[in-house]
Amino acid sequence: MRLDDHPTVRQVRENPPERPAGAVSAEWLRELAFRAGADDVGFVPIDAPGLEVDLEHARKALPRARTYVAFCVRMNRDNVRSPMRSVANTEFHQALDDADSVGHRLARLLQDAGHRVVHPASAFPQEMDGFPGRGWVISHKLVAQAAGLGRIGIHRNVIHPRFGNFILLGTVVVDFAVDFAVDEPAGPIDFNPCLECKLCVAACPVGAIGKEGSFDFLACYTHNYREFMSGFTDWVENIADSADREDYRRRVSAAESASMWQSLAFKPNYKAAYCMAACPAGSDVIGPFLADRRGFVADVVKPLQDKEEPVYVVPGSKAESHVRKRFPHKDVRSVSNGL
Repeated sequence: MRLDDHPTVRQVRENPPERPAGAVSAEWLRELAFRAGADDVGFVPIDAPGLEVDLEHARKALPRARTYVAFCVRMNRDNVRSPMRSVANTEFHQALDDADSVGHRLARLLQDAGHRVVHPASAFPQEMDGFPGRGWVISHKLVAQAAGLGRIGIHRNVIHPRFGNFILLGTVVVDFAVDFAVDEPAGPIDFNPCLECKLCVAACPVGAIGKEGSFDFLACYTHNYREFMSGFTDWVENIADSADREDYRRRVSAAESASMWQSLAFKPNYKAAYCMAACPAGSDVIGPFLADRRGFVADVVKPLQDKEEPVYVVPGSKAESHVRKRFPHKDVRSVSNGL
């Protein structure tokens, strides 16, 4: 059968689909994102200043990419604040699933309207071909900030002006431009919701956040992501290097083995995220902090500081010194982070 004679070809040629518009209204796109389940949404061209780091990757994911649709979903604050890691991690995993679902639904709606669109994962899985180099497709934090969803605070999390940092982010990459009405907000917000209260500095078990605004990525990565990628590799190498069962048990505690099993069987456990838990910024969040600052610290920050737990550090690092000096009741665990 010739291609021209195929029933599908004849049907489409007899009833050609309408070409989608090269630009859509921000109002229409915003309504579509809310219908997909987003709690807030913003838009920014992929070639906007400050987003150069992602341009090549966006066009690799979608060759005719023109616009980022940045969105967020809210988290339950008290789950994140809990010193019980299962409670906090349940919230992280559920919210990440929600974010990926929003991206999927929004992409489907836009596809049905005739557009080309991709939705990279909100967190994991990532592109592992170049690990330990860049694994992510889109820098969700940078895009969210450029699109007006908030500003990055000193703890390096995006703080939404209303929801605070109790959000998880997603980005949809599309092949059209967005037209804003005269009275519609566009671009970054004009203030940083971060209060610079330094509670994130006080709560971080490895001292990754400096009072002056510095950030020790490796300290954060080594501890908080212990049961992700590199920490998993270190654990496997411990198994390989162990002479026998007893040697393994000297290297890895029963609780650590159980936690790694849980991460492998379900989803990886974050070991801290205390910077998010302690943050009082955002109009929906700040009330209890303003009403009683000491009470807020006692209820939210102190339980995280007092928690007896393993803290993972690279031997001889500033993080190790910080834990031993600031949190002597925590169990310092010297490890490799694979980087």
